[in-house]
Amino acid sequence: MFLSMTGFGRTSRNFSWGAATLEITSVNHRYQEISVKLPREISFFESLFVSLLRDWLKRGKVRLNAEITWAAEYRTARLDEDAISSYCAQLKEISGRVGAPTDFGLAALLALPGVCDSPRPSVGGEASAEEWKEWKALLKETVDALLEMKKSEGEKLRVVAEMDLTAFEGLIRSLSARWKTASSEAFESLRARVEKVMERFNLEIDQNRAAQEVSLLADRWDVSEELTRLSSHITKFREIASGPNSEGRKLDFLIQEMNREVNTMGSKVGDAEFRWTVVEAKSCLERIREQIQNVE
Repeated sequence: MFLSMTGFGRTSRNFSWGAATLEITSVNHRYQEISVKLPREISFFESLFVSLLRDWLKRGKVRLNAEITWAAEYRTARLDEDAISSYCAQLKEISGRVGAPTDFGLAALLALPGVCDSPRPSVGGEASAEEWKEWKALLKETVDALLEMKKSEGEKLRVVAEMDLTAFEGLIRSLSARWKTASSEAFESLRARVEKVMERFNLEIDQNRAAQEVSLLADRWDVSEELTRLSSHITKFREIASGPNSEGRKLDFLIQEMNREVNTMGSKVGDAEFRWTVVEAKSCLERIREQIQNVE
């Protein structure tokens, strides 16, 4: 299964105190990076939110933002008359001692700490178990919406990667067929050059030594092991891609191994057609890797 690291989820829910909206975005990132931005009234939920997101999401740069729209009865702050009276008494006493004017207005008093109390719940405190249960359910619903989009985007990535992998598999078959022809041509060319040199200098050919040298060259030119490993890697890639989990890092490593095998074949065989096919194979792998880079 492919899960894209790019996704978006947004969920809203009504409560007795108003409405809450959670919005979560995820983009490509090599590791897991989580950022949570909450209103002041529920800021103590931040560590709990981060902990859940780390469990539910593997990789990506994740941003969670929460918005609260308070009900009418929670929008207007309450004035604390006792606090205002206490401030007035203290200000009059201080003004009398220092000889300062006492014509301060009510607006100045309203700006003092403790005069206006917010009626909003859980301000500066801790939420009850029931409140946390509601917020956790809302977060889970938002993450589910994100995962649904990540699955949809991941399926598109999987389809494109499979198309390129099929093309790559065809190129590997072409390399296998060409290598058989190219190796025979190379050995025949080598034999002809050796015979020509020996005839030119009137030397006698040691057939055993010539066979030994050709055998050594054949071993250096042999790419059958690389072709076999590439076939195995392709099968493993499809096995991981169709598995129950999204394994972006594992697939990325597998692509690196496949690219290494292709490079090795290109360095062993000097045939022009073979090398051009190697270039096309590497191009296919690069396109697959671009898709895999966005898989969780």
